[in-house]
This record gives sequence, C-alpha cells and structure tokens, in this order.
Amino acid sequence: MDQQMPMQESLDADAALQTQPVGPATFQDYVQLTKPGITLSNLMTTFAALWLASYGYPNWKLALFTMLGTALVIMSGAALNNFYDRDLDKKMKRTQNRAVATGRISARNAILLGIGLLLAGVTVLAVYANPLAAVWGLIGHIFYVLIYTPLKRVTTLNTVIGGISGAAPPVIGWVAVTGTMDMTAWLLFLVLFLWQPPHFLALAMLKTEEYRAGNLPMLPVVKGFAETKRQMVLWGSVLFPASLLLFVHASLGYVYLLVMGVMGIVYMVLLLQGFKTKDDLTWARKLFGYSILYLTVFCAAIVISTMVNYY
Repeated sequence: MDQQMPMQESLDADAALQTQPVGPATFQDYVQLTKPGITLSNLMTTFAALWLASYGYPNWKLALFTMLGTALVIMSGAALNNFYDRDLDKKMKRTQNRAVATGRISARNAILLGIGLLLAGVTVLAVYANPLAAVWGLIGHIFYVLIYTPLKRVTTLNTVIGGISGAAPPVIGWVAVTGTMDMTAWLLFLVLFLWQPPHFLALAMLKTEEYRAGNLPMLPVVKGFAETKRQMVLWGSVLFPASLLLFVHASLGYVYLLVMGVMGIVYMVLLLQGFKTKDDLTWARKLFGYSILYLTVFCAAIVISTMVNYY
C-alpha cells in the first residue's frame, strides 16, 4: 500500500468528494476535529505532573498557560491526523462520519486549523512556560502526526511508536515548572509510554474487523489475538514496577504506593485472565475500560499523595 498520496492528487480527490451533496460543517464538527476526549485525557497527565513538580503549590498562571499550550498542540495533532486519515476513515464504521472524511470540513480547512493550533500552542508554551516545554510539545506532535500517523498504515509497531507522543504531555507539565529533564521527568515519560500499548491493543482487538476493512496492519489483524494478548502482558508486567519507581524518585508517599500497588496487581490479574478467557471481545472491553480507570487513578494518586505529603 502506498504510504502517502501526493498532495495535489489528495486535494483533487477531496475536491471530487465535495462535489457530492454534503451538509455544511457545524461548530460541533470543528470541536470533534480536535478530538476533545483525547485532549482532556492527555491534559489530565500534564496537570498531575505539573502539580507534583510544584509540590502541590502551583503557580496558577503558569499552570493555566501550560495547560492551554499543551491543549492547543494536542488539538493540532488531532486535526492533522483527521486530515491525513480521511481516506481510511471512510472505510471504518466508527470513523466514516467524521467531518473531513465526509467533506463537511475541507482538507484545506483541516490543515490550516491544525497548523494554526500548533503555532499557537508552541508559542504559548515557549513564552509563558519555557522553551523546553515547547520542545516537548513539538516532540509529541512530530511523533504523532509525522511518524505514528503514516506508520499506522505499514507496521504493527505503530502502537509502540505512538506511545512516544502520548508520553509527552506529563513531561511538558513537569519541565514547565522545573525547566529540567531529571529522573522524575523520565519516569513520568516511561509510565505513560508503557501504559499505552495494552490500552490501544485492547481497543484494536475490539475494532479488529474495522481495521481489517481499512487494510490497517494492527497487531490483532496481522498476528491474531493470542500474540496480541501475550504482548499486552509483557507491556503490563513492565508498567507495574515502573509505576512504583515514582514512589522512590518523586517523593510520593505511601498513599501513592498503596493505591498504585493495588491498581497494578489488579491490572496484571486482568491481563493474565486473557489467556483463559472464552470471550476475547468481552475481555478486551473490560481491559480497555480498566486501563482508562488506571490512568485516571494514577493521576489522582499523584495529586492526592502530593497533598498528603506537603499540606
């Protein structure tokens, strides 16, 4: 499969699409173009890291602009991802009604919005936080838009590579306060990087037939469910101890250790149950839901443990 479509041919195809009758774009279409759910979940990790770096006493102006700049960069990546994937989105049920895929939002408007949001976000981070925060915003954006998005069409490793972009938001929050990449910054990066493969592979299992229809080489499509579950266990078994290392290096107290210890054990039990389950999709749905809960509790445990330690 071709990895890229030449820009002019791509835009010509969009022009042909837009000759078909489609409704006008709504404000909600533009909101969904920026994937607000993904943006908010990433901001949760940014805030938790910023809170930890501030020992629970953040500079609220810095916090506000860091969150704003990070949000703008993430929204930019989502808009440009919608632009790039519009041909694939038409082939999959859960994405076929996206505004760029249907032509309600033109390819040019999606590109312009994505570029504008990126410039605004990087500027906000550079000016109101620090250049290092802006650099990490760019790193996350580049890996998501220019590396992960095209590689999604050609390799099962796309989920792993995409983990780099998903691990950038907490680093932005940390370095916005500290201005340095110390051990805690790298551990935050590591935890978020390791969390993503089990999460997104569970989703890939649930959407296997749609990915197959889109001719996307996701791991469950190429290697099957057994290999996918094996890799999920491997990633989870490294995530568990990595999450506990923050207790040692980030001055997080026993509240964090207890909560994340329990969450990690439960996660491993659920992952191992996949080898014996008779209903792979029900198991994948349960694991996908738990992975979201795990991330939410992880962020909450950082915030609460910091408050217990320093208030």
